[in-house]
Amino acid sequence: MSTDHRIAMEQPGLFVTGGAGFIGSNFVRMAVERGYNVMVFDALTYAGNMENLAGLEERIRFIRGDICDAASVRNALREAEPHAVVHFAAESHVDRSILGPKIFTETNVLGTHVLLEECRQAGIERFIHISTDEVYGSLGNTGLFTEESPLNPTSPYAASKAASDLVVQSYAKTYDFPAIILRCSNNYGPFQFPEKLIPLMIIKASNDEELPVYGDGQNVRDWIFVGDYGSAIFQAIEHGIPGEVYNVGSNNEWKNIDIVRLILEEMHKPFSLVTFVKDRPAHDRRYAIDSSKIQRDLGWRAETSFEKGIRQTIEWYMTHRQWWKNIMTGEYLEYYQKNYEPKR
Repeated sequence: MSTDHRIAMEQPGLFVTGGAGFIGSNFVRMAVERGYNVMVFDALTYAGNMENLAGLEERIRFIRGDICDAASVRNALREAEPHAVVHFAAESHVDRSILGPKIFTETNVLGTHVLLEECRQAGIERFIHISTDEVYGSLGNTGLFTEESPLNPTSPYAASKAASDLVVQSYAKTYDFPAIILRCSNNYGPFQFPEKLIPLMIIKASNDEELPVYGDGQNVRDWIFVGDYGSAIFQAIEHGIPGEVYNVGSNNEWKNIDIVRLILEEMHKPFSLVTFVKDRPAHDRRYAIDSSKIQRDLGWRAETSFEKGIRQTIEWYMTHRQWWKNIMTGEYLEYYQKNYEPKR
């Protein structure tokens, strides 16, 4: 058997679910620049935004559709005839999963199952499943998550992603389906929905409003710039081994409160804007990724320093005010008020 796991890409075609979301839209922009023929399949829920794909209208194909709808997926795959599928589409915010968990199971588990079956029937050559380090649960003060770490999710979101990972792995083992799972640390960068920590802090600081920080702010995450994650996905598409799991991280651990402090310093705003709010239930204390496998096997490495990435991200949000002003209305404001209660 040949050990060359690369797929033929003479006329490279990608089918990207969730391509109008944060990581998905950044990836689509990178794919277009690399010469891929891209079809985006997105339901355009609250986090999916066609403005994220502005300027690409003549360079991609777009279909509005739900991954839970088998017929829609089937028809779109027939039209796209892709070499590879990159599966971003998911409900992805822990806080929202605590407030309303059912949609997370429906989209992340059932939707992934539907997509897998349609891709299997269509003979897709490569399937990249975008997962998360949150499937591993919470780490202590030391150690790193490896691909062999047990799955131990602590939120409905993380549980739904862990379940979808297991469904993907079952297809790889049962049907020899060419799936690869990527479990990445926290992404940040342009187009991130402003419910997430970094864009929320930037926007609040720019308006001289209170910056809500959960609990004591000591929770630790490993942060990676979205463009670096995009390059890891391309390595998996072009060189990854079917059936494998790859952790993706940048060895860049920060406490939440230190990120907030850095943003305030970069924006020349006072720390007095910070307000500590009631912590969310089962808030994992620390995540940290060992990405040595993807570095060793696929030759990938993160290149963007956190300080550089934060400056670029702040600049993007400050020069794209209308983008986030269009989002932060109506349903968003109702969610914000429910989620960030002052500490008692």
